[in-house]
This record gives sequence, structure tokens and C-alpha cells, in this order.
Amino acid sequence: MCKQLKLLLACAALTLLLPGCWSSKEIEDLALYAGLALDSGQPAPGEKKFEAKGAVYSKRNKLMATIQIVPTKSVGMKDKDEYQSQMPYVNVSGSGDSLIEIFRQFSTRLDRPVIGHHLKVIVISADLLQKQSIEQLTDFLLRDNDIRPSTMVYISQGMARDTLVSNRTEIVPAFHIMGMIRNRTRTSKLLPPVTLSRLDGFTYAKKNFVLQNLVTGGGEIEFSGSGIIKGSSGRWIGNLSQEDTECLVWLRNEGTTGVIKTEDADNETLTYEVKSMKSKMNSIVEGDRIAFRVSLVSEGRLIETWNEQSTPSSHQFAETAEQIVEERLAQRMQTLMRKLQKEYKVDVGAFGERLAIQHPEVWRKVKDNWDEVFSGVEVNFSYDVRITDFGSFTEED
Repeated sequence: MCKQLKLLLACAALTLLLPGCWSSKEIEDLALYAGLALDSGQPAPGEKKFEAKGAVYSKRNKLMATIQIVPTKSVGMKDKDEYQSQMPYVNVSGSGDSLIEIFRQFSTRLDRPVIGHHLKVIVISADLLQKQSIEQLTDFLLRDNDIRPSTMVYISQGMARDTLVSNRTEIVPAFHIMGMIRNRTRTSKLLPPVTLSRLDGFTYAKKNFVLQNLVTGGGEIEFSGSGIIKGSSGRWIGNLSQEDTECLVWLRNEGTTGVIKTEDADNETLTYEVKSMKSKMNSIVEGDRIAFRVSLVSEGRLIETWNEQSTPSSHQFAETAEQIVEERLAQRMQTLMRKLQKEYKVDVGAFGERLAIQHPEVWRKVKDNWDEVFSGVEVNFSYDVRITDFGSFTEED
């Protein structure tokens, strides 16, 4: 009995030594935001009403920040309208010329402090990125210890705050956007996600890069192409379409799926499903001349044809279809290269990186004005498309 009592007292004493966090805060006492949207500076609708009643402070309206707080019970807002109260989130907007000041200003309107530990996505409007550099807009986000470097960054066509609104009551838009990236296994029109940590590397190196575009319509969100950020200025300079973005992913060896739709000799739809796409890039230096040779090899299946007169599983048809798909792929790649070299004059296809690896001495000479040099270099492509099967179609010649 004495031994049992000693053991009980020892266990009780051990509980006093368990570590604890003296500065911890209960989650119920915080307003957790999962999404952040940044737009061009203008007073938010709620702010206009406050300012009309004298609620003003010294600021310049350079940007408007919108945070998405989840769940709604983590923030007390008595003036939510009926539509907003039905949603599992609350969006709060504020404007100014300092992101941290805007966040602190939210404390004058909410009954809980906002915290960014669970921030998932950041959406920045292209309009804002024409006026302010991405380095300026993300400086606070990169310095703040509350925000994880794995937070994903996107660009929007139209108002960024609209991407954090849904007409479906069961959806939290920030979580929905984060989940959409999983569909990269189904299409190469989705770029590898750019996180805050990757963005920091791009801006520090003054490197050109692309961000996935978000567009809204009918209360829904869609990934649609990509926006180009010029490394030297950190500003948005233009867009690539969905097909351009898919080709860019293949060119950079970052995608292994997708479809190539074209027309056969009878102008009927013919669709090739990409099962693999390999890109090999080589730089060629001859005196002052710089050129690139890119080889694209793909295997896939003939997944759809609308021509009722053809024999889809015949060897002859397969050879003809492969040539047709190669021609379509070449057209799409030429369109992409024309935009990069002639329209935007910017390298986001990793050509400079390949030159730096294969010819470092040449790269050191041209790196300071590489975009200008790149706009005039010769890029030659070769294509090898192989149809390996015809789906479940079994008829053969």
C-alpha cells in the first residue's frame, strides 16, 4: 500500500514538470484568416460609411487589403448582412499605404485580433501590380513570423477580393483555391504553385516569373492562364493564355499530362491525351551567336475522334494522327515563343538558366541584359509524338 501511495505521489509531481506555453492564446480568442486579397487603393464599402461619419486617420489609399476570416464564430461582427451571415466565412476590407497598419486598423472593428498562422492563399490583382512592385506588396508578409512561407501566391484579372467570394454556402474560397492545385495531375494548364518562399527568391534575384491567373464569374473561380512578372521592376507586364501556359509548363519540363486538340484532314475534331511530355533544351554558342535547340518527346493515346469515316486503330491512321498532333503542338509552341520573344521580350522559359549551366562564361557577359538578348536568339524545336494506344477501342486493321 505504501509503494502504491509513493507511485501516485510521484505521478502527481511529474505533472508539475510538464512544459507549457506561457504566452499561448486560445483559438476562440483569435480571428484566423485563411485568405488575403490585395487590390488597388480605394476605400472599401464599409470604410466609406465610417469615413462619412468622421472615422478617418492619416493615410494614402495605395492598396486595399481583404482578409477572409474562418470560421465566422471566430469574429464578432454585429453588422453582417443576411447574405454574409449564411457563409462559413467573413471578409473584411481596409485600405491604406501600409499593410501592417491596415491589419492593425482591423482591431478597431473586430472583437478579436487577426492572426495569420493559417493563411493559405494570397491573391494580388494585376491592376495593383502595374502600380506597385510585388516586392513592396509582400515585404510585410515575408517579415511577419505569423505567416507561413508555404502560403501560395496568385494573380487575379479583375478585383482580387472577388476571388474570396462564393455563391455556394458550403465553400470557403481560400480553401477551395488551395485545393484546386491538386488538379495538376489532370491538366498542365496549372502551374506549379509559387509559395512565399519561392517568391522571395525570385524577387531577391530580380528574376522573371509567372503567377497563375485567377478569374471569377457567376460566383465561381477558375485558373485561367498566367501573369508575367518582370524581374527588374517586379511589376505585371502581361498575360499568357491557358494554352500558352500549358506549353510553358511542357517547355520547362514541369508537366506530364493534358490534351492537344486539333482537326484532321476532314476538319473533324481529333484529340490526343498526353500521358508523358519530356523536354530537353540545349544552348549553342558559335562566336557571338547564341541559339537553343529544344526537343519535345510525348507519348499518349488517341482519346477522341469525330471522324466517322476513319479507322482509329489502324497503323496508317496512327501515323497520320501523330503528324497532325505534332503540327498542332508546333503551332502552339511558336505562338508562345512569339509572345515571349517579340511581344513581352522576357524569358520565363528557363533559357537563361540553361545557358548559365552549359556556357557560364557566355552567360556572365549577357546576363545583365539577357531579356534583350533573348528576344533575338534563334530557338529551334523538334517534336516526336507517339500514339501508344486508342483507349478501349479494339477494332484493328
